[in-house]
This record gives sequence, structure tokens and C-alpha cells, in this order.
Amino acid sequence: MCGDCVKKEYPNRGNTCLENGSFLLNFTGCAVCNKLDFMLITNRSLKEEDGEEIVTYDHLCKNCHHVIARHEYTFSIMDEFQEYTMLCLLCGKAEDTISILPDDPRQMTLLF
Repeated sequence: MCGDCVKKEYPNRGNTCLENGSFLLNFTGCAVCNKLDFMLITNRSLKEEDGEEIVTYDHLCKNCHHVIARHEYTFSIMDEFQEYTMLCLLCGKAEDTISILPDDPRQMTLLF
């Protein structure tokens, strides 16, 4: 992974978790060939471990195949919530939790 290819390492993306794609706004260009171009996504894999889905892949320079970053995305269901995480030097770090119920119990207000 190459910190010289990105504007900011592991930027905070709030709750934006990407299962695929690249955060091109954080890409400054390849530190090896000095080109600012699209990236390739390679070595994509999907694993399931203990009820958790883990997607990993590499961001590569389209021109010289320099490895820019390794992307990891996870998805799991915990109790009544879907939980998502993302960790990538280029795309950033993020977490999100969404209720699987029609009405999110965290949003419920007590009525008296």
C-alpha cells in the first residue's frame, strides 16, 4: 500500500461503506509512474466467516500495476441490525448500522 498515492490516508467517510469501487477524489496519482488515471480492481475475494461476509480487493494503477491500496468491506447481522464496515487507505474508514425491522427501534420515541 502506498501513502504517496493518496491525499489523505484512511480518510473518515462517516457511514459511507463501499463494497466495490474507488474513492477517486482521494487519489493524487501513481507515485511510481506519475500518472493520474483510473484504477484497476484486482484480487477480489468474498469470504464468509462466522456469519460475516468479508470482501477484499486491491486498487492497482492502470498503467504500471503499482498496488495503491487494499480494500476491506464487511457485512454482518447482529441482533436486529445490519452492520457494515470499510477500511482502505484510499477509500477510507467507515461504519454503518441499519435496522432490519420496518421501524428502527433507535428512532422510536416514547408516547405517554
